[in-house]
Amino acid sequence: MNMVKTYFLTLSSHLKKHLLLLGIILFIPIQTNAQQNVKDSLREQLHIKQSQPMFNSRDSLYIDLINALGNEMRFYNSDSLLQLSKQALDLSKAADYKFGENKALLGLGDYYSDKGSHNKGITYYKKALALGKTIKNQQLTLKSQNNLAGEYSYKGDYAKALIGYLEGIDLAKAYDDSLMLSIMNENIGNLYVSQKDFVQALEFYKKVKKINEEIGNEISSAETMSNIASLYAEMGQIDYAMFNANSSITIFEKHGIMDWLAFAYEVKGKTYLKENKFKWALYWYNQSEMLHKNLDDDRGRIDLLNGMAEAYFGLKQDSISERYALEAFKVSDKLQFMEGKQKCAKTLYKIHKNKRDFKGSLEYHELYQRLSDTLSRNENKKSLTLLKTKMEHEKQKQDLIEENQKQLAQQRNYVNASLAILLIFVVITFLVRRSEKIQKNLNTELNGKTTDLQKTESELLELNRTKDKLFSIIGHDLRGPIGAFQGLLKLFKEGDIEKGEFMQFIPKLRHDIDHISFTLNNLLTWGQTQMNGAVTKPSVVGLESMVKDSIHLLSEIAENKSIKLVSHVPTNTMVWTDSDQIDIVIRNLISNALKFTPENGMVSISAQEKDQYWQVSIRDTGMGMDKKTIEKIFALNSNHTTYGTNNEKGTGLGLSLCKEMVEKNGGTIWVESLLRKGSTFHFTVPKTKKSFRQTG
Repeated sequence: MNMVKTYFLTLSSHLKKHLLLLGIILFIPIQTNAQQNVKDSLREQLHIKQSQPMFNSRDSLYIDLINALGNEMRFYNSDSLLQLSKQALDLSKAADYKFGENKALLGLGDYYSDKGSHNKGITYYKKALALGKTIKNQQLTLKSQNNLAGEYSYKGDYAKALIGYLEGIDLAKAYDDSLMLSIMNENIGNLYVSQKDFVQALEFYKKVKKINEEIGNEISSAETMSNIASLYAEMGQIDYAMFNANSSITIFEKHGIMDWLAFAYEVKGKTYLKENKFKWALYWYNQSEMLHKNLDDDRGRIDLLNGMAEAYFGLKQDSISERYALEAFKVSDKLQFMEGKQKCAKTLYKIHKNKRDFKGSLEYHELYQRLSDTLSRNENKKSLTLLKTKMEHEKQKQDLIEENQKQLAQQRNYVNASLAILLIFVVITFLVRRSEKIQKNLNTELNGKTTDLQKTESELLELNRTKDKLFSIIGHDLRGPIGAFQGLLKLFKEGDIEKGEFMQFIPKLRHDIDHISFTLNNLLTWGQTQMNGAVTKPSVVGLESMVKDSIHLLSEIAENKSIKLVSHVPTNTMVWTDSDQIDIVIRNLISNALKFTPENGMVSISAQEKDQYWQVSIRDTGMGMDKKTIEKIFALNSNHTTYGTNNEKGTGLGLSLCKEMVEKNGGTIWVESLLRKGSTFHFTVPKTKKSFRQTG
């Protein structure tokens, strides 16, 4: 996925508007290299302040200059941003200068954001937001809100990012701040791009373009056009992409906005890459790379390096392509940017395949599959779907409000007319009562629709929870092994690996297929219960035979780990239960015991007779669990999972399924465990009923 450039408000990328955000007056001439002029001017003003006879480092204007210079150094020398922001923070606290403290907190948040330290960045942005609200500074509050939401986006938590931007939009509307309204709407468009929802993204970009035209800020319009160009390139609309890229480049070159110019060059390179014009793509990527040599913007370099790797691969220069792909992978890993790592993994897979390094190719292919699964988690897409629902809901409310306003306007007209004509007082009274009745009906209708929407939302959320759990298991526990299996078969079919090499993977494939089979069995059974499709049909069942069948099925796993698997269930142990469901419970519990028991251990199954039921116990000599883990494993909607002693992977579904099955059969399930001592899972099933219908 190609990144769009997110609006993080800094002086270097928004020259004119950020001078206003600083809250101070700086007389800086706009020359060809405007950003360098700003830095030089700020240094000169700091020097003048320091050389004054009555110089005081706690002077608010001096602190403002330090913050402004740190902001300017963000994309040129990040260490300077860190040191200047710390200095401004200390001086602001000493002087009790809240505005300067707020700006310094934002600077520290920007530094850690650029370094990929998302949690630290979020911490400083939260502090800045709280302080901005305390001192009631609208511009700093909006800036902090925007940067905090953007950091959640970089972290991959799109739900929190979306909530942050929506709250910021409400604030921007309340403060009548068109610029911030434009920025936050564009960042929501960027979220849609990250989810490949290009249609919705384009709608937001068009809205932003209209706001920018009303503001009349040329630089803001150019920034939006560069993001639109990136979007059109992704959509394959090359002409539109090229037009917007060229238009933005002209403006950035005119004003000397180097970081955005580097991004615009990279977008133009990507546009040529989409046409497979690799030489032209490299030309523009090289232009962007030259600008990045004077920038300290690792996040901005990721897509550039990825694009250059793809272009060189297209030119069949694999060694150079691999160098750029590995460099992009390294930067992405440092910044914890999964999208960049995903794209690099795909390129490196193709490069290693060309080199006939099939082991490396398979490793990168599996890494690409894992990252793709993680990035496509449904909770992120769900948050954007909820936005559509919210917008529809807001539209319905707005329609009702407008209807109310029309009725109220009509009422006022009646009242005004009645005051002018006193002789028709009776008519006035009638009209007022009629209007009150209309108002009451409208309010009743509004409340009814609100209740219906809340009920529908609750039902959708419940359905989504079931769907998300199913898709999560399918994506993480089935798609990965199947994808690796498909990749290996493709290599074998195309003759890229020999039969001997293929046979080396057979043990791993067998383990993966056994895992898929076991997972599918649990998944289908659990899905049936969740969709109200499973009916419990109890009958007289021999508990001993069910245990023996499960031991027989799992004996090979036990033998592979040299685990002694024994049954102490008495003969003729008859229970009244659904045999299929309790068989799943026994098999899952024995499987879990084998999974967490080390080699040469022991797993035993026993049954103890009580008054109304049999208590079945599966005991192992395995790893054991702490209290915190025990509390999680049976929790509602939990899919807690860990790896076994031989790195066996579970779905996190088995114990949840066991609990449902035992309770459907009128029993209970619990666990006793000590760390490094082992665990014992107990469950109960009713005894056989004493009376049966006699056969004829």
